[in-house]
Amino acid sequence: MTDEPSREPARDPQDLERLLISRQWVGDINGMAALFEPNAVVDSGEGRLTLGREAIRALFADITATGRKFAAGNQAPAVVSGDLALTSTRLPD
Repeated sequence: MTDEPSREPARDPQDLERLLISRQWVGDINGMAALFEPNAVVDSGEGRLTLGREAIRALFADITATGRKFAAGNQAPAVVSGDLALTSTRLPD
């Protein structure tokens, strides 16, 4: 038995934006972080990179704690090479 909620898996890199937004809106910070590989890198804006799943989790926790809610942006097609995917979304704000 597990305490983890049942979550829809990301089956395609294009699922990332939708799943990230839906999990943030319900406060599922662990679920947001689970969408990323342990050594993932997120461009946090203004030239800052967030390295690793735990740091990404902390970033999302900090953002969510402010009350800010993510909104869908303009998601570019993912660039995929083997088991690596580069995703990019231009945020509306």
